[in-house]
Amino acid sequence: MNLTFSDFSATQRYHLMTQTIIPRPIAWALTDSGNDCFNLAPFSYFTPVSSEPPILMLSVGKKPNGDDKDTLVNINTNKKVVIHIACEHDAQLVTHTAATLKHGESELSANDLTTTEFSNFSLPRLSQCDIAYGCELYEVKSLGEVPQSLIFVEVKQVYINDNVADVDDKQRIKVHAERVKPLARLGGGEYTTITKPFTMARPK
Repeated sequence: MNLTFSDFSATQRYHLMTQTIIPRPIAWALTDSGNDCFNLAPFSYFTPVSSEPPILMLSVGKKPNGDDKDTLVNINTNKKVVIHIACEHDAQLVTHTAATLKHGESELSANDLTTTEFSNFSLPRLSQCDIAYGCELYEVKSLGEVPQSLIFVEVKQVYINDNVADVDDKQRIKVHAERVKPLARLGGGEYTTITKPFTMARPK
């Protein structure tokens, strides 16, 4: 099967891409909607793009009615976001927080999620997540006719649960993926997680 993308609609391309670019990490993004209300939403068009500066990228579409999603609105307004790495046990919660709510309604309240103080960062983080990035807005770019918003954020702070990481005698941090059990996105309604990690030496 050899497919030419120009033969397909945007929706068809989306389904092909999400079923073939697999697995994809999920950014569980917490932003401030104001009035002590926090928005939480998952995005699997998500990746690190640079280490110097340390930049992460979220690709965010529109709400079904064509409005900007709350995550984009809040980041543009407040310039801050906390990106969590969800684990396999959070799969149902991650799915539930993908629901479209009115601006000002909180996915945290709707799903009984709790937050805790994020040391040295102005937003809180989710209590149950082992990894969280405190980020500030770097740049937003728009692509396409819809358009799709590419949100580039700079990492200012990272939280790593001591239970999923060790520090060796050279002070290097080793995060154990099998302890994190990260949740990943496939196509349609499918998710996955890691099995047993394996190690191979890179060529010199």
